[in-house]
Amino acid sequence: MNRARDARINRSEAVLEQRISIERLEQAVNIFGSFDENIRLLEQEFNVTVVNRDGELRVDGDAEDTMLACKAIQALLTLSSRGEAIGEQNVRYVIGLVRAGKEEQITELTGDVLCISAKGRPVKPKTIGQKEYIKSVLKNTVTIGVGPAGTGKTYLAVAAAVQAFRDKQVNRIILTRPAVEAGERLGFLPGDLQSKVDPYLRPLYDALFDMLGAETYQKYLERGNIEVAPLAYMRGRTLDDSFIILDEAQNTSREQMKMFLTRLGFGSKIVITGDVTQIDLPDGKPSGLREAMRVLKNVEGIGICELTNADVVRHVMVQRIVEAYERDANRKNGKGTK
Repeated sequence: MNRARDARINRSEAVLEQRISIERLEQAVNIFGSFDENIRLLEQEFNVTVVNRDGELRVDGDAEDTMLACKAIQALLTLSSRGEAIGEQNVRYVIGLVRAGKEEQITELTGDVLCISAKGRPVKPKTIGQKEYIKSVLKNTVTIGVGPAGTGKTYLAVAAAVQAFRDKQVNRIILTRPAVEAGERLGFLPGDLQSKVDPYLRPLYDALFDMLGAETYQKYLERGNIEVAPLAYMRGRTLDDSFIILDEAQNTSREQMKMFLTRLGFGSKIVITGDVTQIDLPDGKPSGLREAMRVLKNVEGIGICELTNADVVRHVMVQRIVEAYERDANRKNGKGTK
């Protein structure tokens, strides 16, 4: 009987209510989200209840959970006060930072607008990893950005290229990818060579359309200010005053990667993006991206940024899928080493 009573007392002592002042109603609306979906996610993740009453957020739950939830809410309030629209991606990322004890890093994400899209939407890094990636792109002549799908490698690189072009830092934007068959056969696709490789370049077109709008894109394309082409078209050229992006670089051979890197001319910048977990090269053929990361690791003027599944900014399911494949790969590697 005494032990049961003591357990109840200890349980009641562990329960905590914290109150967080909200300066403006708009902040509360932003934090709660549409149909309170943001707060429901916080409540579910930290096993707490959150109520908005009399200009305060009241957070109830076990002491440790309540403290973590309050840290997450404070971080979200910081984002909201800087004009950030709070959505599920923000909430999940903040929860991850709080659980890792890194919630103070959220202040590093505010105010860094990289580019304005054709529809007037600010494009900026949404994670610490993305911020470091963009910092490297702006600082270095060559940046290699690797990471899983959905981490914004290509999109942010295109945004940086468009901004550099608008600021007249470069005269041209050149986007290229290796046209490697990912289980399909190019020869069976209808049309001429350009029609066959266009599907491989589609993500680059889409990013440019978003940044510039279709009309402006077409105008610059006709003037030669923008070029989107397969990697093979780069051979034998020297590219001056250009912002050059090589996408899907994991599918380059060693020879292709060296050829591409030596296209660099005066006043130019190169960004290389890829995902070393999705290599479509024939079995046994080494990836030029893997080799470049090793060979160029300590070369001055070259930055290498490795994004992780924590930097995935697409649907939450993309992050879960990436994590599941990562766990499976680790399990297989572990079995192979035994």
